[in-house]
Amino acid sequence: MNKFKTLLKTWGPAWLVMIADVDAASTITAAESGARYGTKLIWFLLLLTIPLYVIQEVAGRVGAVTCKGLGELIKENYSRRTALFAAVPMALVDIISYMIEYTGIAIGFEIFGVPPYISVPLIFIIHLILVYKKQYAQAERPLLVISIFFAIAWIAAAFLTMRRGIEFTPFYFSNSSDFIFLLAANVGAVIMPFMLFYQASATAEKCITSKSLWAVRLETGIGAIVSELIMVAIMLATVGVSSGSLDFADPKILAQGLSSVSGSFAPYLFGIGLIAASFIALIVISMGSSWGVVEALGWGRKNWFKVYLVESIPALVVALLPINLVSLALNLMVLQILVLIGPAVILGLIASNKKLMGDNVSGTFNKIVYWTFLALIVGTGIVSLVYMI
Repeated sequence: MNKFKTLLKTWGPAWLVMIADVDAASTITAAESGARYGTKLIWFLLLLTIPLYVIQEVAGRVGAVTCKGLGELIKENYSRRTALFAAVPMALVDIISYMIEYTGIAIGFEIFGVPPYISVPLIFIIHLILVYKKQYAQAERPLLVISIFFAIAWIAAAFLTMRRGIEFTPFYFSNSSDFIFLLAANVGAVIMPFMLFYQASATAEKCITSKSLWAVRLETGIGAIVSELIMVAIMLATVGVSSGSLDFADPKILAQGLSSVSGSFAPYLFGIGLIAASFIALIVISMGSSWGVVEALGWGRKNWFKVYLVESIPALVVALLPINLVSLALNLMVLQILVLIGPAVILGLIASNKKLMGDNVSGTFNKIVYWTFLALIVGTGIVSLVYMI
């Protein structure tokens, strides 16, 4: 019973960062994968559960043991310049992420007949009310509730498609540029820079200590599995839908494409899932990105909201303009891999620092696993860029 109470008390940072991992860009990536290749990429998504857990476990462990955020640790143990080098590229990329999240919210509401000029400003205001001058735990609670609707919507959407029968492909690989690019996009969708900053900082902000590391690891493991299963559900929801029908610039065409395959309820489930995914990600990304920047600057996490406004207002305006969301989302996923290198490398070094981590320092086996997976992730991004060129 005591362990269960501990788990309830600590639950939040790892789960939310995993749910935010399935944001609008990741949703589009999984949807495109399902439309283009059916079930042929499911094996790869399930495999990505392992590096997702390995890398995020380190972020959670560092936050719990040091009680500090990643940006703060980099600044104190390396330099302010190094901390900014790790945080600023992430913040710049996250501006694009904000654009996609707001656009995803707009598309989701358009499926229900609500125009963007109403839905986007409304969500922006609700978002501000939810996080402004709130303690982390206060902002976390409603997101945990929304995450339940998020999971139910995607599972139901997948069920509607599967009930008509789907042929599963256990393994498939192609050296075509399109397939390699989608592989890299899915890798970028599984580990993003903001996730490292968010989980470390949120764990510290919630005052989760090293005594509860077992709970952090369990939550991270459960979150990693659920995150990739939801990506699989999104992929299944679009199996049989022609790639041309996944027109995120025209929700009517998108709804017709989904309806033709899975029935009249499918577009609404897709819309709910997209809205919930984008809203959760909007808050989690904004916190992770802003925390990283203010920690690197030495301003303290309490001043994160100022950075958030600077990043999000331009994204809010751009979201009201017509953009090629699919192309932007897929390219963003590949770009995330390259931006990940700096903070992930430093995170690995911090986790291996005996003075900082004490008895919870990464052992030889953990180091080998961490660096191997990081090398594979980065290698995938580099290979995809070669194919793109």
